[in-house]
Formats: sequence, structure tokens, C-alpha cells
Amino acid sequence: MSQTIIEKVSEIVLPIVKEREFELADVVFEKLGKDYFLRVLIDKPGGITVNDTAEVSEVLAPLLDTIQPDPFPDHYMLEVASPGVEKPIKDEEDWSKAHGKYIHVNLYQAVDGVKQYEGDLISSTSDTIVLSYREKTRIKEIEIKKQLISKARLAIKF
Repeated sequence: MSQTIIEKVSEIVLPIVKEREFELADVVFEKLGKDYFLRVLIDKPGGITVNDTAEVSEVLAPLLDTIQPDPFPDHYMLEVASPGVEKPIKDEEDWSKAHGKYIHVNLYQAVDGVKQYEGDLISSTSDTIVLSYREKTRIKEIEIKKQLISKARLAIKF
């Protein structure tokens, strides 16, 4: 059900975002406690402003009410926001933009006994990524198949 909502919302919000020369970073529909949240994350070079999020929200909200049949299981809160510094990496364009940047990757199954990696993205193809990461005092490289990645995002290096 959640995937259907995400697909329908993405289809509606994409033209709104593109018209303003923004980027659709992510759409998330989740239940936290007893409340449902629909989060639409948008971005642009130089960053999104509060006015940008308000403008997209004002245009998007009435359009969501026109979806038939109504895919939402209950009342929900719409949040239009910036993805922040830990922007999700979702598609080939995101992977390309992330080259040379520090990222965090969660895996469906462990590779070399590890299910989470953080490091610099060295390269990516349509099937794999190569990550340079620190293990104790050594720098290592690992190749990870994209099909094993459950989530990827930009990360902050401490």
C-alpha cells in the first residue's frame, strides 16, 4: 500500500517540482505512533528555502485530495521539506552526483560480515558501487552490488 501511495504522489509532485526547477529527492509515507506522515523532500542547487517548501505544499495539497480512489488509509500530515545534508541516494543521477562524497550504505545482507558501510564513493556503475572506507587504522575498498543496498544517503564525516 505504501509503495502505491509513493508512486501516485511522485507522479503528481514531479511536474510541480520540475516546473520550479527543483529536484524531487524523496517521497516517504510512514506511520509514527498513531499518526501518518507524507513527506515530500525537494532540493535545488544552493538549497531549498522555507518559501520554496510552502509554495510546493500549497500547490500539492489540493491535488492530493483529488486522487481517486483515495489511497490514504486515514488522515495524514503533509510535510514538504529539504532532504538536508543527509540526502538519500535513489537513482543513477544521485549516484553520479555522489561520486567523491562521503556516504552511508545499509545492506539487505552482510558483505564481508558487515551490513552498514560509511566511506567515500569512488565509483558506481548501473550494477555496483566502489566504496573507500576506514577499518580501524587502515583504508580499504569494497565493491558492493546495488541490488544488496537497502538504503543509501550522503553522510557527515566526523
